[in-house]
Amino acid sequence: MRKIDVKIPSRPKDSYTIAIGNNLLGSILTKVKKRMPKKNLFVLTDANVAKAGLLKKLLKSSKLPYYIISPAGERSKHIQTVTKIIESMEKKALGRDCAVIALGGGTVGDIAGFVAAIYKRGVPVIQIPTTTVSQADSAIGGKTGVDSSISKNAYGSFHHPSAVYIDVSTLKTLNKKQFNTGLVETIKHALIADEKYFIYLQKNMKDIIAKKPGPLEYIALKNCQVKASVVEIDPYEKNKRRILNYGHTIGHAVESASNYRILHGQAVAIGIIAANIIEQKLGFGDKKRLSELKKLFKQMNISLKIPKSITKRKILDIISRDKKAVNKWPRFVLLAETGKVLCKKGDYAHNVKRKIVEDAIDILLKQSF
Repeated sequence: MRKIDVKIPSRPKDSYTIAIGNNLLGSILTKVKKRMPKKNLFVLTDANVAKAGLLKKLLKSSKLPYYIISPAGERSKHIQTVTKIIESMEKKALGRDCAVIALGGGTVGDIAGFVAAIYKRGVPVIQIPTTTVSQADSAIGGKTGVDSSISKNAYGSFHHPSAVYIDVSTLKTLNKKQFNTGLVETIKHALIADEKYFIYLQKNMKDIIAKKPGPLEYIALKNCQVKASVVEIDPYEKNKRRILNYGHTIGHAVESASNYRILHGQAVAIGIIAANIIEQKLGFGDKKRLSELKKLFKQMNISLKIPKSITKRKILDIISRDKKAVNKWPRFVLLAETGKVLCKKGDYAHNVKRKIVEDAIDILLKQSF
């Protein structure tokens, strides 16, 4: 088992450890109880995770209270679900001496983190991510939240986990589409921080898609190292942490416009292509990288085609409401080169003229790749 310490210098009590390994799930509850002997534990998961047998494997013979989110996925990521969970916890007489265990993907982790942040004015959360998205990104860093009827993560809070346990064997429960699209966050990490890692992914994608434990543990370690290094510097997204949103601005808009029929990873892949087009229009994009990304996404069987029902007007309307927008227009994270984010005067997010963004969206809508 490998471990990474995430240190939050501004708030040392928010620092935590990420444990990474294979076939860890059955022993995690024992570790949590040892770590938090006086806490009453409450497990939050979803219908897919429970159906896959992971809840049973975590609990074994334990009689811990739990809540199963149904339906699984983004459709349940709203404030009404949070209300139901909190009322369930209250009915079980859980107080401020409880801790929430999040077992599942990004949606479960986001909801559980938000519940923990606001329940009784805040209780600890332990993240056990079970998807490629959550193991690479969402379980680490303390971002929590749920969607409004208009945009993603409109309600939220920063609430760092007390610990993260990554068991790569849980990824075997994912279907091919879920697994592959979730790897887009891994590609994003390589693009923003490590060119050699990007090359590794290109060379080893076949073994990664085959879910070989060695490569899965390696990418989990690399992803956590990238994200931890950013979170330690900027835990509350004041500046540098914005680089983790690379490809997400237009990606989130496409995801929302599809009413979440497009999976998060697929939407971010589209957003990454959009960012590369914008970079080229600004004169510093790499045509070779754009070609390599299209080839890589094709190998992963990720469609980059936007449905005809999603219009340019709809995408522009949603990005104008982006939670990071200023004066109804977002600022964009862009690459200076593979593995290096553009930074001007210490700022990692940049103003891009509306016409350039519109032209990039037009290209996305017209191409059928």
